[in-house]
Amino acid sequence: MARSSRLTRLDAFSKTVEDARIKTTSGGIVTLISVLVVMYLIAGEVGDYRRIEVVPELIVDKSRGEQLPISLNITFPHMPCNLLTLDVMDVSGEQQSGVTHGIHLTRLSKFPESSPIDITALDLHADEAPHLAPDYCGECYGATPPDGKKCCNTCTEVREAYEKMGWAFGLGEGVTQCEREHYGEHIKAMSEEGCNISGHLQVNKVVGNFHFAPGKSFSTPQMHVHDLQQFFESPKEHKLSHTIHHLSFGPDLPVGEVSHNPLDGATHEAPERAYNYMYFIKVVSTSFLPLGVKPGQDGAIETHQYSVTSHERSLQGGSDKEHPDTLHARGGIPGVFFSYDISPMKVVNREVRQRTFVGLLTGICAIIGGTLTVATLVDRTVYEGLGKMKKMHEG
Repeated sequence: MARSSRLTRLDAFSKTVEDARIKTTSGGIVTLISVLVVMYLIAGEVGDYRRIEVVPELIVDKSRGEQLPISLNITFPHMPCNLLTLDVMDVSGEQQSGVTHGIHLTRLSKFPESSPIDITALDLHADEAPHLAPDYCGECYGATPPDGKKCCNTCTEVREAYEKMGWAFGLGEGVTQCEREHYGEHIKAMSEEGCNISGHLQVNKVVGNFHFAPGKSFSTPQMHVHDLQQFFESPKEHKLSHTIHHLSFGPDLPVGEVSHNPLDGATHEAPERAYNYMYFIKVVSTSFLPLGVKPGQDGAIETHQYSVTSHERSLQGGSDKEHPDTLHARGGIPGVFFSYDISPMKVVNREVRQRTFVGLLTGICAIIGGTLTVATLVDRTVYEGLGKMKKMHEG
């Protein structure tokens, strides 16, 4: 009994007997309002607990030997597909000329209709002669035959031989193989068309560039050049106007967690044939870690974001119309160039909860306790006020 008596003196929750309790209408109203307020505030606390925010973190990118994925979709409304060439090169010395693997060329009708004509690979030699004499050996017209061959039996082989020598080829006038396959006629038939280029590339994750330029490309130890004869001699004035529907370096992040790719939807109209566009891109490695996922685990998204600045100029050189004090260099290759640089930093976006479960419980207890305390004061004030008013009326 002594121990129970000592604990009784510590009781902070004194009780009143049932007969000493008074229930009033005003008290019922205050109680009902208090319950509604508590429910509303607890719902807000639970909503805050369930809310997930993305916290960015900047670290040094320690990855090595990775490949950089490039996804692109670009339309050239005034350039036929047979004239466009996609090349990739980087500072490591690796070059990819005339890239076709993973790339889809869609021929488009004459601008402004620009509707798809064909999505298959270009066939400029559809009329290749199927029946040649077994001992036939076509001339290479002064060029060295392609690797592993002694003759140039088709227009393609003559073109490859010319490319190997670094010679311009043109429409193949005077070349028996090309005249037999109607190569020049196919080229002229496509002169009014446009072209859409879409697909994916894999490049080394080092400083480099990929570009679209007219004519077959070939490289020497000193330079990288294109056969521009068809481009400049064509009666149709081809221009490098283009629309970038999509350009990204990796998979898209969840909607709302990253800004739109900067170049998506960009459109440029070339004022003349000899024109050059350059996009300078800074690529930043980016990771997205959903709630509870750690780096390297399934569910983590590895991609890249980028920023870009652009420059355009006429290859004729001269002063800038908008900036008279600026002089543009003369010469160069007409085309659309994308030069990319790799940032040494990496952005890690983590999904985290704003509040912990312990914080949720603490908040709920604070809401209940605070609401009941305030309700008690309000009820006491109302009860005593009504009591005094009743006495005043009776008196």
